[in-house]
Amino acid sequence: MTQVKICGLTDPDLVRFAVQKGADWIGFVFVEASPRYVTEAAAATLLMQVGLAVPVALLVNPNDAQIERIVALGIRVLQLHGSETPERVAEIKAAKGVEVWKALGVATPEDLERAALYTAADRLLIDAKPPEGADRTGGHGLAFDWTLLQGWGAPKPWLLAGGLTPDNVGEAIRLTGASAVDVSSGVERLKGLKDRALVQAFIEAAKAQ
Repeated sequence: MTQVKICGLTDPDLVRFAVQKGADWIGFVFVEASPRYVTEAAAATLLMQVGLAVPVALLVNPNDAQIERIVALGIRVLQLHGSETPERVAEIKAAKGVEVWKALGVATPEDLERAALYTAADRLLIDAKPPEGADRTGGHGLAFDWTLLQGWGAPKPWLLAGGLTPDNVGEAIRLTGASAVDVSSGVERLKGLKDRALVQAFIEAAKAQ
C-alpha cells in the first residue's frame, strides 16, 4: 500500500484528522517564505496530534543551531529542501543521528542523475523544479514529466512530489511506480489552508493503488 505524506500542516485539528485518515508522515514547514510556515513554538503544539504518524521537518539550508532546536522538539526526520550538497547531507546525518531526506527538483533526466550523489540520505523526495525566480523551493503545485521516472533505478527509497492532487495521484503512482507520495498545495482550496475533504480523498486515492 502506498505511503502518504501530508506536508505543510498548520492546524492541530487537521493534523489529527490526517493521521486518523491514514497519513504515514506529517510535514511541518520551517521556512518563513512559505505560506505554510510554522514557528518552532507552534510546532510543539502540532506535534501533540501526530499519533502514530512520523513528523517530518521541512528545512532549507538549515544551520546547525536550527537543526538542534528542531531535533529538540522530538522530530526525527529532516527533509532538506535547499541547495544542500551531498557532503552537507552526510555531515547532518552523521552529527545529528536522525533520518535525513533530500529533496531534488527534476525537469530533465540529468536532474535524476544527481540522486546517486546523495549516498548519505535515507530517502529522496523527487519534486518538480520551482519556477524561475521563485522565492521558495517547493509547494508550487507544479508537476513534472512523470515518464522520466519510468525504468529509473532509484538509489534510495523515495517519495514522489510536485503537483499531486486527489484526481491525479493514482495515475502518477501507476506511471512512476512510486511507493510513497507527498502532497501539500494539492489538498488546499486556499493557499496554505488544507481542506479536510481533499486530504481524505488524496489519502484514499493513493492507498487504493
